[in-house]
Amino acid sequence: MSSNSSSSEPESVAPDEEHPAVRSKVLPFVLLVLTIASTTYVGSLWDQNPTLLQALSYSAPLMAILLAHELGHYIAARIHRVPASLPLFVPMPLPPLGTMGAVILMPGQIKSRNALLDIGAAGPLAGLCVALPVLIYGIATSPISAEPNVTYFVEGRSLLYSGLLYAIKGPIPDGQDIMLSPTAFAGWAGLLVTMLNLIPSLQLDGGHVAHALLGDKQERISSVVRKLLFPLGLGVTLYFGGSAFQSGLRGEALWLEAQVGMQWLVWGVLLFVMARRGDREHPATEGEPLTPGRQWIARFTLALFVLLFMPAWLRTVVR
Repeated sequence: MSSNSSSSEPESVAPDEEHPAVRSKVLPFVLLVLTIASTTYVGSLWDQNPTLLQALSYSAPLMAILLAHELGHYIAARIHRVPASLPLFVPMPLPPLGTMGAVILMPGQIKSRNALLDIGAAGPLAGLCVALPVLIYGIATSPISAEPNVTYFVEGRSLLYSGLLYAIKGPIPDGQDIMLSPTAFAGWAGLLVTMLNLIPSLQLDGGHVAHALLGDKQERISSVVRKLLFPLGLGVTLYFGGSAFQSGLRGEALWLEAQVGMQWLVWGVLLFVMARRGDREHPATEGEPLTPGRQWIARFTLALFVLLFMPAWLRTVVR
C-alpha cells in the first residue's frame, strides 16, 4: 500500500526513537523464534506420525501471513515517521493456532488522519495479500470426503471464504465436507485474524480506519460495536446449542456444540478491558480530512470486515 510522505503532509508525531519499545531488537527476535516453534509444534499435531515438513506446511504460511500483516503496519509507521516497535509475536503452543498473533507498540499519538489510515489499513491489506493465495492453494489441494464419524472441528465460513470454496470446489454434496490441509487451515486462520483486527472499535485496525474516515463520529460507533459482541456471542450459543439440544445431545456433548459463542463473549470482555484504559474509544486526531483516494481505501477496508465476518469461528461437531 502506498503512502503519501511528502513534506506538505503534517508530521504524525514527534520522533521518539529512544523509547524502549522502539529501541528493543532482542525481544522481538526471541518472540519470533518462540512463535515459529509454537506454530510448528501445533502443525505437528495434524498427523499421528508428523514430519518436520508437514509441520512447516502449517507454520510457514501462517507466520508469513502474520509477518506480512505486522510489517504492513511497521513500514507505514516508519514512512510517516511514527515511532514503532518491531512486531512482538505472542507464542502459545496450544491448538488451534499456536499463537495469539502479534502487536506493534507505538508510544506516540498519531495526529494525522491520513497517517492513521495508512498505518491502520496497511496491516490487514498486506496480510490478505499473503493469506488469499495461501488459502486458494490450500483449498485446491484439500480433498472433499465424507464427514467424519467422530467428533471434529468445522471452520467458520465467511462470505469470502464460502465464495472461494464454491468457486474452487463447486457445490459440496450433503454428508461431505472439505478436509482442510494444514496449509489451507493456515490460510483460513489468516482470514480469521484479519476479521478480528477489522472490528471497527477502539484501537483495533478497524477502529483506526473508521476513526480516520469518520473522526469523532466513530466514538459512538465504536462503543456500540463492542457492546454488540455480547448479544452476538449469546445468540450464537443459543443457535448452535439449541440445534444440538433438538438433535438429542446432552451433557458434555451439548456443551461442546454450544460453547462456540463463548469466543465472541471472551473477545467482548477483552475489548471492554481495553476501553477502561482511557476516556475515549480512540485518541483524537488533528489535521486535514482524508484525501479522496484514502477515503475509498478506508471504505474498502471496512467492507472487508463484512466479507470476512464469521458468526462461529471454529466449532466442535459431536458425532
